[in-house]
Amino acid sequence: MQKPIDKPIKQQTVTANKNRFRKTFIAVLFGTSSLSGLVYGQRTTKIIANPLALEYRFMPESPSRREAADPIIELFNDQYYLFASKSGGYWRSSDLKDWLYIPCKSIGSIEAYAPTVLNYNGALYFLASGGKPQIYKTTNPDQDQWEPIPTKFTIGMTDPAFFKDDTGKVYLYWGCSNVDPIMGVEVDPNDGFKPIGTPQVLIQHREKQYGWEVQGEHNELGTPGWNEGATMIKHKGVYYLQYASPGTQFRSYADGVYTANSPLGPFRYEANSPFSYKPGGFIAGAGHGHTFQDKLGNYWHVATMKISVRDWFERRIGLFPAFFDKEGQLYAQTVYTDLPFQIPNTKVDIEKQDLSLPYNLLSQNKPIQVSSELDKFSKIYANDERIESWWSAASGAIGEYIQIDLEKNMSIRALQVNFADQDFQLKAPQSYCYQYVIEYSSDGKKWLPLIDQSKNKKDHPHELFNLDRKVNARYVRLTNKKEIPGKFSLYDFRIFGHGLAQKPQGINTLTGKRNTKDRRQITLHWLASPNTKGYILRWGIKSDKLYNAIVVYENKFDGRSFNSDQDYYFSVEAFNENGHSEQRKKLLHIE
Repeated sequence: MQKPIDKPIKQQTVTANKNRFRKTFIAVLFGTSSLSGLVYGQRTTKIIANPLALEYRFMPESPSRREAADPIIELFNDQYYLFASKSGGYWRSSDLKDWLYIPCKSIGSIEAYAPTVLNYNGALYFLASGGKPQIYKTTNPDQDQWEPIPTKFTIGMTDPAFFKDDTGKVYLYWGCSNVDPIMGVEVDPNDGFKPIGTPQVLIQHREKQYGWEVQGEHNELGTPGWNEGATMIKHKGVYYLQYASPGTQFRSYADGVYTANSPLGPFRYEANSPFSYKPGGFIAGAGHGHTFQDKLGNYWHVATMKISVRDWFERRIGLFPAFFDKEGQLYAQTVYTDLPFQIPNTKVDIEKQDLSLPYNLLSQNKPIQVSSELDKFSKIYANDERIESWWSAASGAIGEYIQIDLEKNMSIRALQVNFADQDFQLKAPQSYCYQYVIEYSSDGKKWLPLIDQSKNKKDHPHELFNLDRKVNARYVRLTNKKEIPGKFSLYDFRIFGHGLAQKPQGINTLTGKRNTKDRRQITLHWLASPNTKGYILRWGIKSDKLYNAIVVYENKFDGRSFNSDQDYYFSVEAFNENGHSEQRKKLLHIE
């Protein structure tokens, strides 16, 4: 077998796509590769794809499944700390790409939902949901040495969120209900976080006006959503109170925002809500999140993504570039984030520079060969671009494999494996590290090594591999190398690169209408483009702000997430494994 490559790569630039929304940040500084699992050569720049590569912990309860959700990332002592529900600990990173898991037992509520943390006077404070709040403190989160403090905040609540204003004052927000509002109050961190004044009602339910607050995979159920997961950020003197709806189990899970001139309002609804919205693609959901700045001043939104098959709370973590436009409106870029994208090493204008790499999905619905299949878990689910379905082999034996035929030689640049843990019975604190190899071939007979994870020691069910140079191949095979306490299974085995053929043609027609009885619903249709895998539908509240988007696979869209009193502009583009068509220049305006 070819020896692992271990050499420095000084710098590489990537050609930007001409499409305005696919402009790529190109000045990427590469480091030195020292990855023992690498055979062909893997990029060491900061490239990720959602869901994040984390130790998603098995839950202590039945059924056996992994979970992490309701995330918050706090910068403390030049390190990022990521906290998430039911994770038995938290993670530390210096670059937002590689995360070290820190188990924690000193926080008594570490298993509670929706944690929040506060960086205050050289210490971190932790609080999670519960009827009897208890706040914990540490000055060294790298060690499991948190201590409870005398807590004078005694209001039982769910989904708390700390906010420290630049005035030095501290506030706490909370709320998780399909009836009750989002609340907030000032607190005194120097007196056990005792409330100062009376809690204020800040956000009421408005599902009759805002379609995205209605429950349902497509906001179709007609019932009020769960408004929850409040969080606050301040930008140029304006307070942005964010909240999630309609429910964590839906692909439509999203974050909206209200703004005010003071931390307790009164608040005004922002018409571009939901600003963090990802109902399509391989993995969907972008709700109950947290907006923060990195060390360079770039904004990010970390949020909850859903699987919700074994249990509603079977969830993952996604990271999305975010920005404030010149009018002060908050947006998160989500549409390409389950494909490889870059974490920049400098301050960038994310409104103008999409961080996505110019790679295309090569593997979707391509012919598959497998060693075996389990009933109801067909091989066709291994590349259907939907995390809610998966392929499973009939066993967990060494040698079980999956092989994808790209149907012709293509240029491979990255791969993502997403293991599904079929028939696992593991529960916390148990974990499992998959071990496997990935090979490639041009003829299906002579195989060459690509990725060697046969000695892997990381419990990462989702892993992205970025190659340091292109590999031309037709076939890619992933083979199990370790006996599994369940079945060898994958949500999807995804391959990215260039198809080396023609991009689809642009879309010449786009028509639509609004439901006159329910203005939250807009239906769109366009002529199908030949040689197309799917479409990116974009919209916004102004013609130059088409910042919301969804991946669809038909030449139509029935959207129910819209604000009833808002005009929208729409555009659509086609894509296949060779690239994207130009975005349609003539926009559709729906009043």
